[in-house]
Amino acid sequence: MVKNHLAGDSRGGFIPPHLKVLAAIRIWARGEIQDDAGDLSGMSQSTMSLVCKQVALAILAQRTQWIKMPQTDAEQNKVIAGFYSLCAFRQVIGAIDCTHIRIPKVGGEVGQYYINRKGYSSINVQVVSNANLEIMDIVAHWRGSTHDSRIFNECRLKQRFEQAEFKGRLLGDSGYACTPYLFTPVLHPTTEKEELYNRAHIRTRNVVERCFGLWKQRFRCLLRGFTTKLDNTKMYIVALAVLHNIAMHRQDIIEVVEDDDTVPVTQAGNNLLRGNSARTAFIIENF
Repeated sequence: MVKNHLAGDSRGGFIPPHLKVLAAIRIWARGEIQDDAGDLSGMSQSTMSLVCKQVALAILAQRTQWIKMPQTDAEQNKVIAGFYSLCAFRQVIGAIDCTHIRIPKVGGEVGQYYINRKGYSSINVQVVSNANLEIMDIVAHWRGSTHDSRIFNECRLKQRFEQAEFKGRLLGDSGYACTPYLFTPVLHPTTEKEELYNRAHIRTRNVVERCFGLWKQRFRCLLRGFTTKLDNTKMYIVALAVLHNIAMHRQDIIEVVEDDDTVPVTQAGNNLLRGNSARTAFIIENF
C-alpha cells in the first residue's frame, strides 16, 4: 500500500520500505523512544525520526480510503443497522467523543492552552466511531484546554449534518449541545421512557469509548503520550487512526480497555430548544 511512497533513500543509505514500516509501527505500537527502537533496527535516532515521518505521510496518502463517513444510502443504512443491533436505538449513524493524547509541555505564551483539565499538556482529539469500532471521522489538532463542544461546533462534520448530508444522527455525551442531529442523554429523567432512553443511549454511545480503548491498546504511544514535535504528533495520530481501521477491516481484534476521558456534565449543552424538542418527540415515539 505504501511501498511506492517509501522507495527513496533515507539518511545513512537505502532502507527497504518494509523495514521502514516495521520500525515505525514498532515505535507506535510499543510506545518506545526512537533511540531504543533505532538500536534494534540498526538505525540512528535521527534516521528513525525521518522514517516515522515518511511512513506516516505514506499512510496519510491513503486517508480518504480508510477514514470516511458513509455516503450512499446503502452505506448509511449499513452503519445505522449496526447501531440498531446493539440496543435497538434507531437512526444512529455515529457515536462522537473526544480523548486526550499526552504531549510534551509546549513552550511560549500558547503553552498554557495545551494544559487540559487534568493538568497535563495534550491534544484533544475528536472521533466519530461506528458500531464496529472503526473511526469514520477524526479531528486531531485542537489544544488540550479546548472543550469538546467547541471542537464539534467548528468542524466540517457539523456543517455536513446541518446541510442534511446524512439521514442518521450522532450520539454524544452531555458535554455537547442537544440538537436534532446530535442526541445527548436526558440529564434529569423524570419518566420511565426517559430512563429507558438514557440506558439505550449509554449502551449505544459506548462504542466510541471502546474504540478509544482498543485504539490506545493497539498503539501504546497514544496511551503513554508522544515525545515528538507537535506537528509530527498530530500527523501520527491520524496515521494511527488509518492503521487502526485497516486492522479492524482485517479483523485483528485485541482486548478492549475503555477510555476514561469523561467530560464533567454541564447544563449548558442541553439548552437548545429545537434539539430538546426533537429528542422528546423521539423518546415518546420509540420508548
